[in-house]
Amino acid sequence: MLIAFHKPMNVLCQFTDRSRPARPTLAAFGLPKGVYAAGRLDFDSEGLLLLTDDGALVAAIGSPKFDWPKTYLVQVEGRPTDEALRQLRDGLVLNDGPTRPAEVEAIDRPAWLPQRVPPVRVRQTVPDAWLRLTIREGRNRQVRRMSAAVGLPTLRLVRVGIGPYALDGLAAGQWRQLAAPEQVAPRRRSGAPSVATRSTAASARPAASSGLIRPWKRDGR
Repeated sequence: MLIAFHKPMNVLCQFTDRSRPARPTLAAFGLPKGVYAAGRLDFDSEGLLLLTDDGALVAAIGSPKFDWPKTYLVQVEGRPTDEALRQLRDGLVLNDGPTRPAEVEAIDRPAWLPQRVPPVRVRQTVPDAWLRLTIREGRNRQVRRMSAAVGLPTLRLVRVGIGPYALDGLAAGQWRQLAAPEQVAPRRRSGAPSVATRSTAASARPAASSGLIRPWKRDGR
């Protein structure tokens, strides 16, 4: 079983929390029993989270060997310069070592993306901008650290793609069952991970009827 879930901001990627007071968890969203997160998404980030009951799939999605790209929409403080974008594309040196080159471009604010709850605190005297950023590794808070390293602190972070799956039509807190890959092979030299999916149709769970989960394409269409 493979589930696509739109994680809201300030929700943990787990089903229990022993801290006091307890923080919101995945248990509040009616997800199927026996699934758990394949990878992670920061507590204060939003967007696509894959959940499964298949341990091998969890390992594949999280392993650098399989090279699944992860795509984010990032609202940053400041205006990205050509030099800042070049540094992100070429790779940066963070406190835990150099990053791999990223795919990044400046974009307009995504019209389909609703305002965040709680709203982003934007300083009136400082401009903000949006980036589409794709990385092929998953260090702790990596995107936030990368943007900060080039002088563009992250204000809002929304993951919209993981490998062949994208966040289309799912509102925050909604989920849908997907056709899970039968096998996941290491990334080919062509640049695309080899993913064979079952032919059975994905079954819909609480989600907008007009939305689709479909393979992520760079232009978002």
